[in-house]
Amino acid sequence: MSLLLLNKVTNEIEPSRAAEITSLQRAPFTLNTTLNFCPYNGSTCCNSTADIQLQKQFQAMNISDPGCASLLKSILCARCDPFSSELFTINSVHRPVPFLCNSTISRNSSQSSLLVNDFCSKVWNACENVSVLNSPFAPSLKGQAGLPVNSSVSKLTDLWQSKTDFCKAFGGASTDGSVCFNGEPVILNNTGSPSPPAGLCLEKIGNGSYLNMVAHPDGSNRAFFSSQRGKIWLATIPEEGSGGTLEIDESSPFIDLTDEVYFSNAFGMMGMAFHPNFAQNGRFFASFNCDKVRWPGCVGRCSCNSDVNCDPSKLAPDNGAQPCQYHSVIAEYTANSTAVEASLATTAKPLEVRRILTMGLPFTSHHAGQILFGPTDGHLYFMMGDGGGPDNAGDPYNFSQNKKSLLGKIMRLDVDNIPSAKEINDLGLWGNYSIPKDNPFSEDSELLPEIWALGLRNPWRCSFDSERPSYFMCADVGQDLYEEVDIITKGGNYGWRVYEGPYPYNPPSSPGGNTSLNNISPIFPVMGYNHSEVNKNEGSASITGGYFYRSMTDPCMYGRYLYADLYAGAVWAATETPEDSGNFTTSKIPFSCAKDSPIQCISVAGSNFPSLGYIFSFGEDNRKDIFVLASSGVYRVVRPSRCNYTCSKENVTNVASPGPTTSPPSNAGQSHYRYSRILVFFSSLLLFLLDVI
Repeated sequence: MSLLLLNKVTNEIEPSRAAEITSLQRAPFTLNTTLNFCPYNGSTCCNSTADIQLQKQFQAMNISDPGCASLLKSILCARCDPFSSELFTINSVHRPVPFLCNSTISRNSSQSSLLVNDFCSKVWNACENVSVLNSPFAPSLKGQAGLPVNSSVSKLTDLWQSKTDFCKAFGGASTDGSVCFNGEPVILNNTGSPSPPAGLCLEKIGNGSYLNMVAHPDGSNRAFFSSQRGKIWLATIPEEGSGGTLEIDESSPFIDLTDEVYFSNAFGMMGMAFHPNFAQNGRFFASFNCDKVRWPGCVGRCSCNSDVNCDPSKLAPDNGAQPCQYHSVIAEYTANSTAVEASLATTAKPLEVRRILTMGLPFTSHHAGQILFGPTDGHLYFMMGDGGGPDNAGDPYNFSQNKKSLLGKIMRLDVDNIPSAKEINDLGLWGNYSIPKDNPFSEDSELLPEIWALGLRNPWRCSFDSERPSYFMCADVGQDLYEEVDIITKGGNYGWRVYEGPYPYNPPSSPGGNTSLNNISPIFPVMGYNHSEVNKNEGSASITGGYFYRSMTDPCMYGRYLYADLYAGAVWAATETPEDSGNFTTSKIPFSCAKDSPIQCISVAGSNFPSLGYIFSFGEDNRKDIFVLASSGVYRVVRPSRCNYTCSKENVTNVASPGPTTSPPSNAGQSHYRYSRILVFFSSLLLFLLDVI
């Protein structure tokens, strides 16, 4: 959300409202209850903290007239509207109040005509002679001010000569390209949802099985691929439709960390990230698990400790391992020593530059491990699961809701400003990083400073939308019932283990205590699925998060969020309708392999559907093409016509896929579910998620 308050007649933000503005500059998210002050539920741009701030601002205005007070309250609360970005921004100019509906101006509106009225006149009539302290209408808009005012108490008639002048400045019409505020949450005309895409067409370009893919930061057609065992390779990606395959030499990895990485079904190298300035500084990071019995470098604090009311000596061994025998590690490496320019490096030495973080794990599952750099802030985000428990017992120590534990959290770390060893010790940090000053602890002193979001079970594959970085999407693996995708926001609590997705959860054991439903304000998932929808025979599932599709290779898929299930029996495409609302509709879509695929796909017996094996992850290259990383190989989403899928937006005469464009096709909604059942079970050492479901 782009929501700014103007300071006087300039574009400066009022310092006293900076915290409030920061909390509102985010994508809409879903609340389970109505806010206490502002009448918004479901999709909103305000959390409970912002709601309290708005209430305090309203109370400080000291409005004596109840009719005027009611209208000004609704105007303040418009900041919580899912359309607040449009309401407060007109012609790229940010306004101190929303664009007030004025029915005296004709309009061709996408907004519901039943709900549009002359709200601007209503505000003037009710408030023109009412004194308001720090009125949102004072100082007036630049170039249209009435008489100057020296007092913080003002009436509309002090500032504006007439209702006509007032509504000329603050009012207007809802048009085809904008919305206006009428005192109620914005509702658009319901024009129906177009049909979902006909299907997802894939081509197989590699036979290797990888857990992670990261586009090379230099913007080229190269990408890094990593295995769970601990190797990273640098590969060249062929043009779509060229018939080429992935150019990767598995005998010559970019870096080999297998001596440091502990590999098993549930452990290994879980993530890698390259510094935004990697092409210049050569810095990159690996997230992996280690075994302190096998590697002397596996040393760190145990996450089961007195700070979280947990005693590791009282924990029983889990799968033959002692508590905190295994650790999660983020380590930094460099490519600078192998080439004049880091962007030209083809290998790197397995020598740590520094240890960013080491944390002992109480049990042998649910440790996630993905790392990402934020596209706008440059900070490192680290996804961590709840730590599991004996027999997958539903976070028995309630780590996810414990604000003093890093388990079940998403962390946000500054790896550019490294404090001294003394500062690290004094601050009680877990390694070589500093804390971004705007992390949520600045608003909630109970939170550990590293925490960005809490209430996660086992986040498996997160991504930032390349066109809307505020949309930070994370899939979270469920327990027994529901797999979910969340929009991650600053300080957001995603409910586990009080909730599993949208459903209340009753843990089988609670040695670490419980959190009451009434003590949290969870943010519910924006999409997901029940286990019974994908695997009735086994009764299990495990979500794999993906990306918003931003390539023009398949224009009918543009703007939709793709995600899948581990067992490769289902892929979903989700569309936000309307855009920036936080409301998603999803469709399970069929997928096929192109007949001219560079590497022929193996089909499921008795069908034309490709046998992918297990879908471990998705990837995105610098052209914004999307890749599926499966146990059977690497697949790329290609032009739908190559699988005989119909897409009216595709130019079928094009041989190669066009690059990204700044003019995306129009959004399309989703309607009913379309099922395509593929139940495939491959034996694989890479079943790292089987013990988390």
